[in-house]
Amino acid sequence: MCRLRQDRKLGPARIGPILGLPASTVHRILVRHGLNRLAFLDRPTGQIIRRYERARPGELVHVDVKKLGRIPDGGGHKVLGRQAGRATRNSMGFDYIHSAVDDHSRLAYSEIHGDEKAATCADFLRRAAAFFAGHGIDRIERVLTDNAWPYRKSFAWQHALADLGAAGRLTRAYRPQTNGKVERFNRTLLDEWAYLRPYTSNTERTAALDNFLHTYNHHRCHTAIGGQPPITRVNNPAGQYT
Repeated sequence: MCRLRQDRKLGPARIGPILGLPASTVHRILVRHGLNRLAFLDRPTGQIIRRYERARPGELVHVDVKKLGRIPDGGGHKVLGRQAGRATRNSMGFDYIHSAVDDHSRLAYSEIHGDEKAATCADFLRRAAAFFAGHGIDRIERVLTDNAWPYRKSFAWQHALADLGAAGRLTRAYRPQTNGKVERFNRTLLDEWAYLRPYTSNTERTAALDNFLHTYNHHRCHTAIGGQPPITRVNNPAGQYT
């Protein structure tokens, strides 16, 4: 039964007839083995994703970069229509959204840059650390990234880690879910900021980022931390939660 679930991604209604069992019985067994939801499984391998949460703020910070097409003045296809928007899209280039998310609290920090070069990544990490320090996370112990060259090979990144007294960690190759907390934040970033409404320029979208981050950190309920905003999980001085 578990093999059918993991290998073929079948649900109780389809596993039941194969094994001659009621779907309700199949569901109970899948729940017992932690296989009742496909979201619990790594799709390529069928293995259960072992979710974790660090015990204290700063113990682990997830870092990632999201590439996002720039918006031409006057708006892209969401404003002008797909045909007109396509004519200007290719000439605009891309923004690179650098983000850092604290594993324990989910407190997040993002900046928009024109590249993801090593020096840019390193300087971003230092500013992210300053942001976290200003919100009660005085020390970053470990930083988890993917295997992109700036994190894996550059001296600039290693120097930034050394300046912070932090250890660098890399995800397993081709396993982005290892860095799942910042990957999930990236989806929220797109849904609730980048694609929230039809922006009429790249400048307008850029200006909206700070408001999104404030709402995310201070007011938005986060289901993984009991419906509270991230700021409630850090050692922030009294009166700084607004």
